[in-house]
Amino acid sequence: MKRLYYDLHIHSCLSPCGDMDMTPCNIVGMARLNGLDVIAVCDHNTAENCPAVQAAAEGTHLLFIPGCEVCTEEEIHVVCLFPDVDAALRFSRMLHEKLPPICNDERAFGRQSIFDSQDQEIGTEPLLLLTGAALSVDELPAVVAQYGGFCFPAHVDRDSFSILVSLGVIPDSCGFTMAELRDKSRLPQLLTTNPELGDKVIVQNSDAHYLQDIAEPEQFFEVPDDLTTAGQFIAFLKGLRV
Repeated sequence: MKRLYYDLHIHSCLSPCGDMDMTPCNIVGMARLNGLDVIAVCDHNTAENCPAVQAAAEGTHLLFIPGCEVCTEEEIHVVCLFPDVDAALRFSRMLHEKLPPICNDERAFGRQSIFDSQDQEIGTEPLLLLTGAALSVDELPAVVAQYGGFCFPAHVDRDSFSILVSLGVIPDSCGFTMAELRDKSRLPQLLTTNPELGDKVIVQNSDAHYLQDIAEPEQFFEVPDDLTTAGQFIAFLKGLRV
C-alpha cells in the first residue's frame, strides 16, 4: 500500500469566482510545490479546462482526476469525478444543455476563461456557470455513473450550496457513500444533528479558488501500490466504505 495526499476540489479560472491566477500550469505547479499526489479540478458546471490541466500534469508525479462541481436544481453543490478527460467532457457538454440560457456578465461575476496547456487563453464560456442545472440531486448520481464517474455532496459544513442546508439531511435515495467537509474537525458537531454522516466516508478538500488555498499534504488515502491512473482511482473511491 502507498499513501496519496489529495485535494479533490480545486477551481480553475474557468469558474467565474476563480482567481485569474488559477491557470492549468499554476494549479499543477502549486500542487506539486505543496507535495500533493492527487488533484481534481472541479469547475462550476463544466470540465472544459480539464484537458489543459491533464496536459500540464503529464510527465510529473501528479495524478490528475478530471471533474466538475455540479449545481443541482435545488442549488446543491456536488463534486463529480471521472475516469478520464473524455468522459468528463462528454458529461460536461450534456450538463451544458441543462443550464439556463443566462449569459455571463464579466463585470459582475468574472471572466470564465478556457486555457491550453501553456496557459494561453483559447476562449471563454458565454453562459453563466453559477446557475443550477436541470438535474435534481436524486437524479445526479445515476447520471454521473453513466459516464463512469463518482460523486459526493460538496462542503456539507457550509451555510450555502450545501445538501444539509437545502434538504436538512443526506437522503438515502441519493446513494452517496462519501461526503466532503471543508473542516473535518466539525464532524463530531455535525453528527449530533446529522447522524447519517457516520455512514459516509468523509473527505476534506480545499475548494480552492486561489492558489494559496490549494491544500497542504494533510489528507490522504492508503491505496494499492499499483494504482496509477484516474480510472483506477475512481474505482478505488467507489469501493470505499466506513
